[in-house]
Amino acid sequence: MSSMDLEKLKMTGAGRAIAVLTSGGDAQGMNAAVRAVTRMGIYVGAKVYLIHEGYQGLVDGGDNIKLAHWHSVTNIIQLGGTVIGSARCKTFTTREGRLAAAFNLVKKGVTNLCVCGGDGSLTGANIFRSEWSGLLAELVQKGRITDTLAKQHDHLNIVGLVGSIDNDFCGTDMTIGADSALHRIMEIIDAIMTTAQSHQRTFVLEVMGRHCGYLALVSALASGADWLFIPETPPQEGWEDLMCSRLEGSRVKGSRLNIIIVAEGAIDINGKPISSNYIKDLVVKRLGYDTRVTVLGHVQRGGTPSAFDRILVSLGVEAVIALLEASPETPACVIGLSGNHPVRLPLMECVEMTKLVQTAMNEKKFDEAVKLRGGSFENNLNIYKLLAYQKPAPSESNFSLAILNVGAPAAGMNAAVRSAVRLALAHGHKVYAVNDGFQGLANGEISAINWHDVAGWTGQGGSLLGTKRTLPDKQMEKVVENITKFSISALLVIGGFEGYEGVLQLFEARCHYDELCIPMCVIPATISNNVPGTDFSLGADTAVNAAMESCDKIKQSASGTKRRVFVVETMGGFCGYLATSTGIAVGADAAYIFEDPINIHDLTTNVEHLAEKMKKDIQRGLVLRHRLFNKTFFLVDGFVCLNRNEKCHENYTTDFIYNLYSSEGKGIFDCRVNVLGHLQQGGVPSPFDRNFGTKLGVKAVQWISEKLTETFRQGRVFANSSDTACVLGLNRKVTSFTPVTELKDVTDFEHRMPKVQWWFNLRPMLKMLAKYQTSFCEYVPGEIEHVTKRSISIDCGF
Repeated sequence: MSSMDLEKLKMTGAGRAIAVLTSGGDAQGMNAAVRAVTRMGIYVGAKVYLIHEGYQGLVDGGDNIKLAHWHSVTNIIQLGGTVIGSARCKTFTTREGRLAAAFNLVKKGVTNLCVCGGDGSLTGANIFRSEWSGLLAELVQKGRITDTLAKQHDHLNIVGLVGSIDNDFCGTDMTIGADSALHRIMEIIDAIMTTAQSHQRTFVLEVMGRHCGYLALVSALASGADWLFIPETPPQEGWEDLMCSRLEGSRVKGSRLNIIIVAEGAIDINGKPISSNYIKDLVVKRLGYDTRVTVLGHVQRGGTPSAFDRILVSLGVEAVIALLEASPETPACVIGLSGNHPVRLPLMECVEMTKLVQTAMNEKKFDEAVKLRGGSFENNLNIYKLLAYQKPAPSESNFSLAILNVGAPAAGMNAAVRSAVRLALAHGHKVYAVNDGFQGLANGEISAINWHDVAGWTGQGGSLLGTKRTLPDKQMEKVVENITKFSISALLVIGGFEGYEGVLQLFEARCHYDELCIPMCVIPATISNNVPGTDFSLGADTAVNAAMESCDKIKQSASGTKRRVFVVETMGGFCGYLATSTGIAVGADAAYIFEDPINIHDLTTNVEHLAEKMKKDIQRGLVLRHRLFNKTFFLVDGFVCLNRNEKCHENYTTDFIYNLYSSEGKGIFDCRVNVLGHLQQGGVPSPFDRNFGTKLGVKAVQWISEKLTETFRQGRVFANSSDTACVLGLNRKVTSFTPVTELKDVTDFEHRMPKVQWWFNLRPMLKMLAKYQTSFCEYVPGEIEHVTKRSISIDCGF
């Protein structure tokens, strides 16, 4: 589909009325979606109504349906739940209820409805749409509306946004709220593991998931849990003996704790529920371990939404565009996520595919149920089994693998190391840990690493191996010497741009050193997300969450002070991903990054824009500035955010920005400075980075093992083709190995980033949501994607 024309979009929206409601269970991120739909609707000239209390409010009408203004949704992006309320409504399931709902919409002139909820809420919306003409005819017949009014509103457009912490809706990679729920779960697991370690306890954790085991599965994978119960894969007869044997085995090998994760809908092979208390009693009776049960309950729905769920505001923008483009012939659609792009999915195709999962489970076709959950779910399950049930191979292969971290530390590095070490040992390889990156490889800081050496690494932040930015070109002789000395057959480099550039240098040195003709793989890990060959790097998600959480606290602090702007210094290198993503997550108004240079006119415009806001509704502001090279500027929903690039313009320093805002804001607002610093690199990894790192570590070792077998000739490994030195990345929703030589042509080495970056297309949306008049010519609307067994079989990498 072609890019959007702003004027055409506004002409389409003028005179239209859009209503938005949230229905069913609440989910973190719903407020971000409501905000996006509201502001995008107003931006294109439509009237937007907020329907309070879900379908119940739609049926009751009156004050439950309120006209929204731009500031009706100010300062809600960081709030959990849904500020417009949600309620289950039996009345709407009846024709009488839907008749009342139709009457209430027609009175407001609404013929475009956006529903944020689960499959039941969205199915109800589709029924409402299909009955619309009949409902209006009945209202005319009863004299409640005129025939003219009915003809003016003869068609209802429906677009859905899926809000569900269970991530149980087929067609979309992630549902609104699922990532935030994982954040709550992992926070609790991390806390429990410390007390379990202290007292040598076993903990049984029950998480939500009456019909879907997604939360339990990803939590188990991200925490390295000893055992997992989910409804899609009931344990076989005799599971009690197997589980107790594994728990006992881990204690014999030195573990001081056990973690068992149970989905609330867990069943055995005969369909009998498996309760957390039954598991606890079993462990106590069989093993005598001090065992506790923790039921997480509704805490998983609560709290502030994660950065990922806030950035899903892009789905709300797409929902409005889909409503404006809809016609009577257009089927109702759901806005879903395909990799990092919004797509339009036929609503009933998604619903029918989702129902097939439960049908398969009812018929005890559990393998089919797992496949219907999607490629990501299936791959998560396979990798969990691989890491939980594998053991070191009794006999060693002919190969050895060296693992090193390169560049700045990034959350998720340790998760990747753990899974890589364990799978390599399971394949029979000898595994070496290299301390301090390429410098450690040159200095011989190399030692064997074993299965239990990496226990508990998944949830650890930073780099436990140690990491440095040093490149190998200045010490190539020593690097080659140690590769020979330790008989290293392959290299796994987990790191940022230096890791990619270092492997490229090693590849190009193959013509001088045969010892470098070994398989080499790079797993991108950097908070800057600036490694070519991948859309996402390990650590970037954690860094965005860290920056977002800091901004949330600053916003809270600012709430006690009238009309204040905070200048906050951030990190990110030349790449503007961290700044742009944080800007979206905190409700940014505009962003100036290295890739989109600023000038004094831009700064003046934004100061004036902020001053006008401060005079009216906004009481505070926030300015973010990059610490290193890339500094970006953006105003926030009641906040100004700025990141500035030192090399863009030598005069636009932080002091300059601070003085400009202080001077121009006199009498309107004052200004303060904050430095976030290295907290953006620190902390425990997010659920995304733990899961992503674990999966990438497995995929890297599987690839390396294949290449070792392919290139082993006459008693040695000799890998000299370009496809034996690759970056393992996630592109759209496919993980792939791209030769470093191919990436050389698409790399801006001066600024250490890819020449083309996908996230740049998010910037028009960021500006639009802040009411800036901006070009929409770069915005590409989502395409229609049909939902089939084949389409859902692709692993999105999450």
